[in-house]
Amino acid sequence: MANFIERLLNGEKKTLHNLEKTAEQVMALANDMEALSDDALREKTQEYKHRYEEGENLDSLLVEAFATSREAARRTIGEYPYKVQIMGAVAMHQGDIAEMKTGEGKTLTSTMCVYLNALSGKGVHVVTVNDYLAGRDAEWMGQIYRFLGLTVGVNSRPLTPSQKRDAFNCDITYTTNSELGFDYLRDNMVTDVKDRVLRGLHVAIVDEVDSILVDESRTPLIISGGAKKTANLYLQADAFAKRLKGDDFEIDEKTRQIMLSEKGVSVAERYFKIKNLYDVDHTQLVHHITQALKANYIMKNEVEYVVQDDEIVIVDQFTGRTMPGRAYSDGLHQAIEAKEGVSIKEETSTLATITYQNFFRLYDKLAGMTGTAKTEEEEFLDIYNMRVIEIPTNRPVQRIDYPDAIFANPRLKFAALVKEVKELYEKGQPVLVGTISVETSELVHELLRKERIPHEVLNAKNHAREAEIIAKAGRPKSVTIATNMAGRGTDIKLTDESRALGGLVVLGSERHESRRIDNQLRGRSGRQGDPGYSRFYVSLKDELMIRFGGDKFEKLFESMGDAQIESKMVTKSISQAQKRVEGYNYDVRKQLLDYDDVLRKQREIMYEQRNFVLENEDVHGIVRDMIDRVIDSVVDANVDHTRHDESVDYAGVLQGLELLGLEEKDNLKLEEIQGKEKNDVTTYCAEKIFTLYDDKIKDIRDEFKQFEKTIVLRNMDRNWIEHIDMMDKLRNGIHLRSYAQNNPLQAYIQEGYEMFEEMQARIAREVVFFALKVQVERKVEN
Repeated sequence: MANFIERLLNGEKKTLHNLEKTAEQVMALANDMEALSDDALREKTQEYKHRYEEGENLDSLLVEAFATSREAARRTIGEYPYKVQIMGAVAMHQGDIAEMKTGEGKTLTSTMCVYLNALSGKGVHVVTVNDYLAGRDAEWMGQIYRFLGLTVGVNSRPLTPSQKRDAFNCDITYTTNSELGFDYLRDNMVTDVKDRVLRGLHVAIVDEVDSILVDESRTPLIISGGAKKTANLYLQADAFAKRLKGDDFEIDEKTRQIMLSEKGVSVAERYFKIKNLYDVDHTQLVHHITQALKANYIMKNEVEYVVQDDEIVIVDQFTGRTMPGRAYSDGLHQAIEAKEGVSIKEETSTLATITYQNFFRLYDKLAGMTGTAKTEEEEFLDIYNMRVIEIPTNRPVQRIDYPDAIFANPRLKFAALVKEVKELYEKGQPVLVGTISVETSELVHELLRKERIPHEVLNAKNHAREAEIIAKAGRPKSVTIATNMAGRGTDIKLTDESRALGGLVVLGSERHESRRIDNQLRGRSGRQGDPGYSRFYVSLKDELMIRFGGDKFEKLFESMGDAQIESKMVTKSISQAQKRVEGYNYDVRKQLLDYDDVLRKQREIMYEQRNFVLENEDVHGIVRDMIDRVIDSVVDANVDHTRHDESVDYAGVLQGLELLGLEEKDNLKLEEIQGKEKNDVTTYCAEKIFTLYDDKIKDIRDEFKQFEKTIVLRNMDRNWIEHIDMMDKLRNGIHLRSYAQNNPLQAYIQEGYEMFEEMQARIAREVVFFALKVQVERKVEN
């Protein structure tokens, strides 16, 4: 083990040494670049593009292109990348993650890598966590690219398809991860090539890469449609759930699962007037009861979601931002709507779906940057094949991270937190209080209001003023309460007076289940060598402590009374609890990926077939292939495979053709195929049916092409949507197989494969049925 760690550290040392060497080569060109006129510097872009087209690769252009981009940054936005920023950009160009501390200028770092990769002309997507950052960075950093003759676009939800297409046709496109994923899914639902907006997935540079590729990857992207009428069932289940007493259900705090107890089952049977709740006829009812229980007793208002304008809006647990337009799946959203008494949106069918993991793995090159990714390095390597490279800071970090202040209960914890905020406010030192939910930020807000301490609150309810609040947060006497949203894409700058007072103080109101989020919050203080300190306030009644071992410390506190303690043992235990939660969350994400991998392979086949149909004007040959396949399966179904000579049931073949829609006047005669071998029967029947179809449309072949294409696409789409929905139902019920000693994933792979094969056969049958039934009439105009 020691040797492995030593090798790992030596490997990282070597990587950093190589990055530093390349950065020095870039810096060596500084004087040459500075000597160029604006026009001469701009002309460099065309020179590099020409060299790339002549066969030079981007690696050989790196040093010159980085030096060009660096000089352009100095001339346009007045910022000149440091050596460590050049190192970070090289790491990203190599397809890795540059971990850079807060305030080290990740946004500027990315420009060199983006510029170099945009020279290929295939398009670079810069992916951010929200529209505000995408717009801000495109405007701010876009000055560098535009100066160098490259085009810059911004993709966002309100744009029309043609506006989106223009944005993606630019050399560099700024976009959010969700909108990019949805564009990909929508592109694979269009019925005309001209309606696509993306032009390929070439290079993605992901800002806050851990937030997007790890935290958000637990939620798949889903496009839905076609309402199901189920609102009343949710209202009934909600009314039932609200009547229950504590011993009617059981909650598993660790997995946040809930189920009826035996007593609760009896209560349900009496309430719904049924004999056996778990009878197969009541599967739908059980599902609605389970979701109503979860909505009422696990999901909390102002923690997991907020109620806004007669809608349930999800709050991102990792950033604290609201996610309008996103909904919980599997009916949980409707159950929460019933609980909160807002209008119930009808459930819908899934039309298209993909996980972030599988979407981003479609890119030719994927790279990223963040302040905190090292704790998840194993996951990045395993799933995305990306290393996490820790880039040194430009100046040494001066921030002091104090041990956690630990209390027996939340009342004592918040009283101590407010006391420290008051002392710091009176001294004039700026304070940022980090909370993990809207609910807690509102509680701290009330406590500070009672103490008459002026402050700002930044949470999902007040995010519109985010930039304004953050701009003031580093000034003397400023107190800011913020959910995790303050940890992402924001930079709190200090005044000289604030530095003299000791810099920004970060106080956490509790530990997050992820160490990365705690590190993000700490990292708000101490940017670019600034002074400051951080401390977390923890109580044994915090959710993380309840879930993972708070009870074993209660005896310790019984002897301490109301006193605060700083215990290395408790702090270590918190870190271990966080590691356990991170491990559990990784398993959840890995399992989601394992299951989505089954659908990924099917999706790739389906999208490839669909694109082939979409991109070809004439799909007559595809119809021919489908006829061959369908006839082969009809004949094969009428062959006795137990016999050595594989004798054919000729009458059965004719009956099978009738079921396909072959009309009596067109029908084959028994004597035409009698006595033929299996392969000859297949060839004869396929040829005959194709000829019948071909003869019908031969006079209008050109006009018929588009109609034929539409029929093939519609059949593919309808069956694929149905298949996704069926796969979703299979996935939700597959865990029951473990009770029968079966591996659920293995069963899902096997059954999913069989369902996909059946779907492919069904598409072909439906197209052939259409071919046999189509009637062609020419209208003669007088």
